[in-house]
Amino acid sequence: MITLYIKNMVCDRCKAAVARELEKHQITYQKIELGEVVLNERQADNKLQSFREGIEALGFEWIDDNKSKIIEKIKTEIIKIIHPHPQVQQIKTNFSLHLEKQIGKNYSTLSSLFSEVEGTTIEQYMIRQKIERVKELLVYDQYSLGQIANQLNYSSIQHLSNQFKKVTGLTPSHFKNLRSNNRKPLDKV
Repeated sequence: MITLYIKNMVCDRCKAAVARELEKHQITYQKIELGEVVLNERQADNKLQSFREGIEALGFEWIDDNKSKIIEKIKTEIIKIIHPHPQVQQIKTNFSLHLEKQIGKNYSTLSSLFSEVEGTTIEQYMIRQKIERVKELLVYDQYSLGQIANQLNYSSIQHLSNQFKKVTGLTPSHFKNLRSNNRKPLDKV
């Protein structure tokens, strides 16, 4: 088995787009996860290069250096937590311990590497992801602010509101009233 790491895979549609590209290039795979494709066997270099060009045309990026692979794994774990899929179980442990377990490196190493490469902390990245999720849920208008705060593990509505205003410059209710399209794509957060 060979694992390919692909940046900017953030949802099921991304996985489907990558699957179509694999099929288009007749590359057999075992599974596709956010940020990863597991191939059944080694493929010819020309097939892989064509696949790489195909996914890059779709806005994805093939990652082949170790630092970038680790960063992408961190981002993928954050996205799985903030934008849960029905089949993904919520973590029942501290996030830093969860990351250590998933990636196999201690949190301080991961944190330093993330800050060095991304120019921001894991915590700030996670906050930006949470705020984008709050925006999404506010626009859908299916949940109250209290339900959203609970869903995203905020200690209170006030904590969510303060963080939202700090990041966006707006209160959640003002944002909701504007019904603004200020949402950034997940890969641009």
